[in-house]
Amino acid sequence: MTFFLLLGGIWAQNNRNAKVSGKSAKRGGGAQASDAGHSTPATDSSQRSSRSSGRPADSRQDSAAGTRAAVQQTDEMRLQFLRSAQVTCNDGSAAGFYLKEFRGSRRWLLFLEGGWCCYSKETCDSRYQNTPRLMSSSGWPQTKRGTGLLSSQAEENPHWHNTNLVFIPYCSSDVWSGTGPTPTPAPRTRQGKDKVKERNTNATEYSFMGSLIIREVIKDLIPKGIKQAKVVMLAGTSAGATGVLLNIERVASQLEQLGTEAQVRGLVDSGWFLESKQQRSPNCPETVSCTPEDAIKIGLRLWNGVVPDRCRQLYRGEEWQCFFGHRLYSTLTSPLFIVQWLFDEEQLRVENIYMGGQSLSEEQWQYIQNLGLEIKNSLRDVTAVFAASCLSHTVITKSTWLSFQVKGTSLPRALHCWDRSLEAIRNNRTPAKGCPFHLVDTCQWPQCNPTCPALVDQATQQQLTLLQMLVAMGLDPQKLGLDPEGEADSLASMVRNGG
Repeated sequence: MTFFLLLGGIWAQNNRNAKVSGKSAKRGGGAQASDAGHSTPATDSSQRSSRSSGRPADSRQDSAAGTRAAVQQTDEMRLQFLRSAQVTCNDGSAAGFYLKEFRGSRRWLLFLEGGWCCYSKETCDSRYQNTPRLMSSSGWPQTKRGTGLLSSQAEENPHWHNTNLVFIPYCSSDVWSGTGPTPTPAPRTRQGKDKVKERNTNATEYSFMGSLIIREVIKDLIPKGIKQAKVVMLAGTSAGATGVLLNIERVASQLEQLGTEAQVRGLVDSGWFLESKQQRSPNCPETVSCTPEDAIKIGLRLWNGVVPDRCRQLYRGEEWQCFFGHRLYSTLTSPLFIVQWLFDEEQLRVENIYMGGQSLSEEQWQYIQNLGLEIKNSLRDVTAVFAASCLSHTVITKSTWLSFQVKGTSLPRALHCWDRSLEAIRNNRTPAKGCPFHLVDTCQWPQCNPTCPALVDQATQQQLTLLQMLVAMGLDPQKLGLDPEGEADSLASMVRNGG
């Protein structure tokens, strides 16, 4: 009797295990779907897989982990170094790009990373010491995961998630304009801070090849199918955005010579700068306190920099002016979409204005207000633009980019309307009405758009309203003509009227 009871218990336990196994498999499928829609920081796939396989687990857990890793892998861009050994980063290490292919897609998005520049031995040595990833590839991870416009998730990137994504890291320090020679000798790796001190005897030891890197990336993408592209979007943020303006005609010409019928478009995020109002430093270039104009003038010679032909002819002898979008734009023929905060934080830093810092003078506040008006005026003749009255810098690679609106239209929606308009014109159709892509805020002061990114106090890291920040920085809002009640009424009106 005891034997039969034991046998029955074993049979019942096995039956329960089978049911649990079936439920686990179903739950595993649900986890896959959840993980596929979740964006995580860039990690090296090989490291992640070794960690998951290095600890004991039952076969069901191993299977689920392997499936999740496979799903995640499809969202990652993988590093590839250029086949040309002659085109390098500043320190002579191999330049490259990150690629995530979307099989069957004839749309390509090429993204140029930002990060200002260096223009002398002193500034380049300092940059190499403090931010080596912007001058060398030796520390680049094997994979990257995109966010915002570079995301592969439809929830985060509704119109461009299903495209071939190419992220080109910035390691040339020349605003993507350089065609300078490779240094001799050129060390292939960076070996710590002491090595930096040994190698830098003069600034010409660095190579500046930003424009050449873009050309070589496109060459290396030919076997991947870029010759069959229908649309190629060259996008960038900050210095990478200025790089788009400087290189888009050259990219269009290169693709045309390859025989492709692709329409080349440009997306410029936070690279539409105005000339500085600062007094020039008499010691420039001996010090690092050069204005951006002086830095570019000096840098152009060091980088052997190139600018678009029509702009070069227009500003012969003063080619530095071609680095400013409001001067360059009218000389370009490729379609461009300009994304620009009207109160760009980097533009303010050039004037030594730091919102959320220690103090702010009434003169600086006046400069801030004037800046919004000047940028707005400079964008008047731009066909496609999204310009919100916000204090911020860059937007298209932020995971929150869906939330920003101008006149009731989000940035992804405006980009989609622009896409549709270009396709309609290309196919001799009339563009659809009610789908806007020239969107500039009409309110006159910073943060008056209710969808603006929050302001953060640098000392406390607390979020503040504009009025709270001005008070914290020593100003009286009423003396500045800002009325808290009036501001609230204006914001309510903006929300009702769509921006």
